Amino acid sequence: MTDQRPIAATTAGADAVKPAGGTVSGLSAIGSMPVDVEGRSVFAADELAIVLSHYRIGLIDTIKQFKRGSRKAPKLVIRSDRGLFLLKRRAHGRDDPFKVAFTHGVQLRLGERGYPLPRLIGTRRENNSMVQYQGQVYELFEFVRGGGYDRSLEATIDAGATLAKFHALLADYKPHHKPPKGTYHAAPVVMSSITILPGALLKPATGEPSVTEAQAKDLADELDRCYSQAADKADELGLPDWPVQIGHSDWHPGNMLFEGHKVVAVIDYDAARLLPRVIDVANGALQFSIQGKGDDTGQWPEQVDEAKYRAFFQGYASVQGGELNPTERQVLPWLMIQALIAESVIPVAATGLFAQMSGADFLRMVLRKVRWIQEHTYLLTGLADV
Repeated sequence: MTDQRPIAATTAGADAVKPAGGTVSGLSAIGSMPVDVEGRSVFAADELAIVLSHYRIGLIDTIKQFKRGSRKAPKLVIRSDRGLFLLKRRAHGRDDPFKVAFTHGVQLRLGERGYPLPRLIGTRRENNSMVQYQGQVYELFEFVRGGGYDRSLEATIDAGATLAKFHALLADYKPHHKPPKGTYHAAPVVMSSITILPGALLKPATGEPSVTEAQAKDLADELDRCYSQAADKADELGLPDWPVQIGHSDWHPGNMLFEGHKVVAVIDYDAARLLPRVIDVANGALQFSIQGKGDDTGQWPEQVDEAKYRAFFQGYASVQGGELNPTERQVLPWLMIQALIAESVIPVAATGLFAQMSGADFLRMVLRKVRWIQEHTYLLTGLADV
């Protein structure tokens, strides 16, 4: 058995295995890609047979659609006599083979060292980590069972510890493929999104605008001021000169599977890139301590959950090398502000909405949270000192 390689295997196509019989029903097509009645992209029968012929997974018992994640990236759970597997076709825009190879390299490195993640399954001939067929990229993973984040302090601690292990295992990793750069800190895409925000708020994708032209401009101006101030504060603390390494760059509860209070798998490595580790830590602390529930964002608390915020850092510091230095702790609030604004303004600038909620109402809530962070920088810095 050769070492698994994060490169692409291209199917022959002409003499590929045919489906065992029957047809896929209930499908229509957009262009050449089939979709189901819900508009979710799915596999065609011949496509599935050809791709699966590249893997050695034994006798297949059942194949079921897995309706989580992007509607443009179809996924199937496959049960065979060798176990459970997840087959995925990457969505357009996330299917550059070289970028996929970089993320696969990260996952293979982590998997070799016992990190909790779904294991990539290699192809039968060359043990490659992906298959290419008719311009599409396919991945096969072991299927990991797990539940969601239960919001307990124990699960929050383990999420922090799991991030610290991620950083420790990749601290000296030199990828074979060029990693992306760029984060939510001082990001041009965030600044450009703020610039076009007023127009989006006045013409939301659905419904009527909930702001006047003056109110939309005031919202954008305040977000721009807060974002720029936070970026300047981080720069003053020296962030641009700090060491970088491969980080996850999307550390939040939805990208983890739990069994009880324990993280059993970290998923979605598409955003992995070079960054100072504190970029990941600040976003993770925000994601695991932010408070908000229900459709009425005006009722969402402005403060973070201090117990969960501290628990996240307790977990991170429990791993060797996971203690933050004083300057890293000082930069946390300014990075949290940027992460909060970046995650909000980019989707709102595109549609005028956040999910199905009013973009203007959502951004007003974001500004309340931002102001709370601005007023409690010393508290947040101190809580991270564990």
